[in-house]
Amino acid sequence: MNARDRLLAVFVAVLWGINFIAIDFSLRWFPPMFFAGLRFAVIAVPTLLLVPRPDVRWRWLLGYGLGFGTLQFAFLFLALESGMPTGLASLVLQASAPFTVLLGGILLREKIRATQAVGIVVAVLGMAVIGWHRAQAAALLPVVLTLCGALGWAFGNLCNRQAKASDPLRLTLWMSIVPPLPMFALSALVEGPSLGWRALAGSFTSATGWAALGGLAFTAVLATVLGSGIWTALMARHPASTVAPFSLLVPVVGVSSAWLVLGERPHPVELLAGAVVIAGVLLGSLPPRSTPTPLQPTGTTEPEPARPA
Repeated sequence: MNARDRLLAVFVAVLWGINFIAIDFSLRWFPPMFFAGLRFAVIAVPTLLLVPRPDVRWRWLLGYGLGFGTLQFAFLFLALESGMPTGLASLVLQASAPFTVLLGGILLREKIRATQAVGIVVAVLGMAVIGWHRAQAAALLPVVLTLCGALGWAFGNLCNRQAKASDPLRLTLWMSIVPPLPMFALSALVEGPSLGWRALAGSFTSATGWAALGGLAFTAVLATVLGSGIWTALMARHPASTVAPFSLLVPVVGVSSAWLVLGERPHPVELLAGAVVIAGVLLGSLPPRSTPTPLQPTGTTEPEPARPA
């Protein structure tokens, strides 16, 4: 992975870290399942009307949408609604990185280099320290729900990788057509058929509602279209085991944003562990050492035979 792609991966991590703040604002107004469907519906409608379908198999498109879009955010939003702290959610969700590497090795037979394995272990240890320090503030159920969301993200990563789209942005946009119907159906069953629509109608007449709409715009346009589009391009160019560890940077941004915006002050232990996460990600993204190519002889070393007189 070259320097430009590393910077792009870090940029996506920053967008996704800040996105947890946007989600927090939106979930203060919208019910979680309805909001999960709404965030993708605002992208799906113009996509169906204006964007040609990407040249990928339907099974990978559906798998990407179900894993990354439906399962990840259904479980994540339920976890946040159940009391999962925003900063801790941004941390636990990044279990998708080791899940992706593990599933990539098992299902796709991708090789995991020693430096990648060490980097992921270092980053996971840093994550574990943060999680252990903050787990006192969260019950078991929200943590389990967030881990289920991370597993859904990992399956989406693998389908994204297998799609091998020639136009990653089109794949990202078309992925958004998958989550709305199952999310709205779940919302009608769990939250009631009219609760979400009443919240949407009333959002234009309240300051809290306008903040929720701003969170929706950030989540849909910046985090989903821009962030996921870049991520899809990176997954198409590099093995999943190379790209996925960068998602471990998201909790560092998420915890910092929650501190600045929501007043969730991180402990010095969390700051130190965040530095360990960054070190592990950088180590895991180092390019493999190139094996020197033996120099080829430019000519024969034996003397030419003497010509007959």
